[in-house]
Amino acid sequence: MKYIILLIIIILVAVICVMYLRTSKILSDIDKMIDSAINNTFSESSFTETKLSKIESKMYRYLLTGNTSLKQIVSEKNSIKTLIADISHQTKTPVSNILLYSQLLKESPDLNDNATNLVSLIEEQTEKLSFLISSLIKASRLENGIINVTPKLNSVNKLIECLDYESAADAKGISFYTELTSEFTAVFDFKWTLEAISNIVDNAIKYTPSGGKVIIAAMEYEMFVCINISDTGIGMREDETAKIFTRFYRSPDVSDEKGVGIGLYLAREIISMEGGYIKVSSEKGHGSVFSVFLPKISNLSKL
Repeated sequence: MKYIILLIIIILVAVICVMYLRTSKILSDIDKMIDSAINNTFSESSFTETKLSKIESKMYRYLLTGNTSLKQIVSEKNSIKTLIADISHQTKTPVSNILLYSQLLKESPDLNDNATNLVSLIEEQTEKLSFLISSLIKASRLENGIINVTPKLNSVNKLIECLDYESAADAKGISFYTELTSEFTAVFDFKWTLEAISNIVDNAIKYTPSGGKVIIAAMEYEMFVCINISDTGIGMREDETAKIFTRFYRSPDVSDEKGVGIGLYLAREIISMEGGYIKVSSEKGHGSVFSVFLPKISNLSKL
């Protein structure tokens, strides 16, 4: 009886060992599959169907499908890059030519007042079209990773000093000034962040009536440096503050003003890609405050 029990135990141990080894091999193979998928080196030649168990086979088919989808995405992304480059090239020349011809036509002494006004309207609409095409191409390049935002340690003070809006503010009878109490540094791409902040300042001046003011100030927090763009403009309703960052959104209250509704969308995309964010505080008829939060050097490793 003892020998029978001992034999059964030996058989059970052997079965467990075999199952353990087999399970370990399956897990090891799956682990290799996942690693190769993560490293973008997964291929059909790496694994053959005859070597795979049922679970491994399912994992293999899943990763193979994912790898195929990834290749399709990369191919489509490259096609989009080519398309955007073609659109940029094909539209730039004709739009520039229309602007040039309209400006030359405006200088002609043979035009009467009515014709001159019509040429001015053509020039104005062409400039608007040029800005829209440029903005759309820029947005598409950012979204598809064609343009890389490369954040690094930069001076916030220098960034604000580059915002040259005194003449535009004077033309509208608006006070424009900055409040910098000390030297601030943050992690951001200087060129693209300047464009993002400029889009916000453009709006502040555009929607602030004569006699108002636009103030740019900076303050430091534990993890961020905040740039506040305050104005005494028309403000907005609370339900609009989330909509203004969507593409082509324009408030019914400003439909008569020039613009295409893409500047704030671009600003948010740029700041988000740098690891920052934008907050808005506004009250209808009492102005707005756009707060741009840029990560400090301690946040560099998280970008």
